[in-house]
Order: sequence, then structure tokens, then C-alpha cells
Amino acid sequence: MPTLIEAGVPGYEVNSGFGLRAPASPPPPILDRWEAESVKALKSPDTHQRIGELGATIVGSTPREFGAFIRAEIAKWAKIVNASGAKAD
Repeated sequence: MPTLIEAGVPGYEVNSGFGLRAPASPPPPILDRWEAESVKALKSPDTHQRIGELGATIVGSTPREFGAFIRAEIAKWAKIVNASGAKAD
């Protein structure tokens, strides 16, 4: 079976991820604490071991970086969904 590049689909990339989301505009002290505790958990050796066992990689981005990732993914996949003609039922 050919790879996607060999099949004529260059630049193909699919990512998945997990993240924490909050309601819009939480109080900054709460968001700051949530971020600090999340970073602490992600740096834990136990967390690194377990995530590695699952075949994943910890990125540990900031809320702003994660938001940018989500917006970019929505924009990318919206084009594909629209081009496919798929409709939600």
C-alpha cells in the first residue's frame, strides 16, 4: 500500500490532542492556577511514563497556544468538510 505522499497527496498531516477547556473568560487568578497545576502534572515522571506507554507525546502548551491550535484545526478541517459536501444530521 502506498503512503499518502506516494499516492499523490503531499502535505497530508493529521494531529490529535487532548486539552483542558474552560468557559469563556474565567477569572485570571483561576486560569493562572489551573495552568500552573496542569504544567506541574504534565512534568510529573508518572505522567510522562503513562503518556509514553500510550504512544503519545506531551506538548504542554500555554492556553493561548492551545487556542491557536484549536482555531487552526477548525479552519483546516472546515475546508475539507465543506469540500466533501458532508452534512450533520
